[in-house]
Amino acid sequence: MLELKEVITEEDVLAKNLKEKILNRTAVVGVIGLGYVGLPLAVEKGKVGFKVIGFDLDAKKVARVNAGDNYIGDVKDVELQELAQKGILTATTDFDQLKECDVVVICVPTPLTVTRDPDISYMESAAKDIVKRLRPGQLITLESTTYPGTTQEVILPLLEESGLKVGKDFFLAFSPERVDPGNKRFSTKNTSKVCGGVTPICLEIAYTFYSQTIINVVPVSSPAAAELTKVFENTYRAVNIAMVNELMLLCDRMGLDIWEVVEAAGTKPFGIQTFWPGPGVGGHCIPIDPFYLTWKAREYDFHTRFIELAGEVNIEASYHVIDKVVRALNNENKSLKDAKVLVLGVAYKNDIDDVRESPALKVMELLRRNGADIVYHDPFVPAIEPHGGSTVHMDSIELTDEALSTADCVLILTGHSALDYEHIVEKAQLVVDTRNATKNVKNNREKIVKI
Repeated sequence: MLELKEVITEEDVLAKNLKEKILNRTAVVGVIGLGYVGLPLAVEKGKVGFKVIGFDLDAKKVARVNAGDNYIGDVKDVELQELAQKGILTATTDFDQLKECDVVVICVPTPLTVTRDPDISYMESAAKDIVKRLRPGQLITLESTTYPGTTQEVILPLLEESGLKVGKDFFLAFSPERVDPGNKRFSTKNTSKVCGGVTPICLEIAYTFYSQTIINVVPVSSPAAAELTKVFENTYRAVNIAMVNELMLLCDRMGLDIWEVVEAAGTKPFGIQTFWPGPGVGGHCIPIDPFYLTWKAREYDFHTRFIELAGEVNIEASYHVIDKVVRALNNENKSLKDAKVLVLGVAYKNDIDDVRESPALKVMELLRRNGADIVYHDPFVPAIEPHGGSTVHMDSIELTDEALSTADCVLILTGHSALDYEHIVEKAQLVVDTRNATKNVKNNREKIVKI
C-alpha cells in the first residue's frame, strides 16, 4: 500500500489554492449522478460545510433533492431536509453550473451491454459535459466502477481536449465507491476509501478532499490500481458465492442441507469467511464487475477462466430455483403450468428497495415463460417496471391470508426481516425458500422446501 507524500510546493499555485479551499471547506463540490452513490456522498460533503451542487438528467430526482424529499435508504431524511432548506445542497439539470465547482465527482451508472461488455457511455457523457466547462484549478474524481485503465485511457484524453494539462492545470483521480445499501454498520463515512491519482499532486489533492468526510483514505499508486481494487473486491465475492452455490447444487443431489453445512463451517474461528447460497446474485456490483475484468483481460491475451466459471455457476443458481419449484409442485401432484406462484421479495437483498440485477426478476420471468401465474409482494418495492429480466409491469399485492392460502406455491426470493414467516408458512400450501428465511419457523415445517 502506498504511503502518501505531500508534493505540492509554493510554485504549484493552482494546486495549493485548491487544497486550501478544500481544507477550509470553501470549495464548491459538484456531484454528477444523484443515485445510490451520489446522493449519500453529496449529503456527507454538505454535512461538514461544503456547498454541494448535485447534477442529474432526471428532473424528478432534482426536484426531490431541492425539496428535501429523500429517496435513498442510506440517507437520513432529516439530514437531506436540513441541507436543502439551508441551501447547502442544491440540485440541477443545468450542467453549466459545473463552472462554479472546484471539485467534480462522477457517480454515474456503469452497466453492461446486452453482450455483457462494459458500457461506460454514462462516464464518457459526464466527462464531455465537464470538458465544456473545465477550468484551471479543478479536481475531477471518478467513483463509478469500471475496468482498469478507464481513467487514464478514456477520461483523461477527453478532459485534455480542453487544452489544459493534468497535474498542472486540473487534477484527476479515481476513488471507487464502496456503497452497501442497507448496511447499518458501515456507511460512506466509516468505510475505508481507496484513491489513486494520475499524478502525485492529483493524489494529494484527492486524498485531502476525501479525508474531510471519510475516516480512512487509502492511497494507491495509480487510478488503474484503484480501479482494479474495486473490481477485485466484488469479483472475490462473486467467486465465493459461486462456490457455495455450486455446493448447494451438490447438496441437493446428496440430500444434505446446504444451510446447515455452511453455518457449521462458519463456526471455525479462522481460515473461512461465510458466504450464503441463493437464487443468483444481484445488485450494482457482483453481477457486473467481474465482467469488466474479464473484458479488459482479453486485451492482454489473458482469459479469466475462474471468474467466467463463477459467473456461469451463479446464473445456473437461478435455473436451479425453477427446477426446485417444479419438483416441489410435482410432489403436490401439480404442474408449474397455470400454477399460482406468490413471490415474496424482489429486491436483490433483504430490507432494501433496490432491484438492480435482482435474481428475483430473472426467476419470475423464467416461471412466467413456463406458464406459471405470477404475483409478488415486497414491502420495499411497490412496483416493478420492465427491466432487468422483467418484461411486464407488476404491482406488489397485499399479503393477505387469502393470497397465501390460494397460492399453489409461495416462493421466497428475498428474505425481508419484516415478514412474519411463521404466519406465512401456516397459511401457505407450499413454501419454497431460497434464502433460509424460514430458519426459525417452528410449526408446519413439512410445507417448507429449501434450496
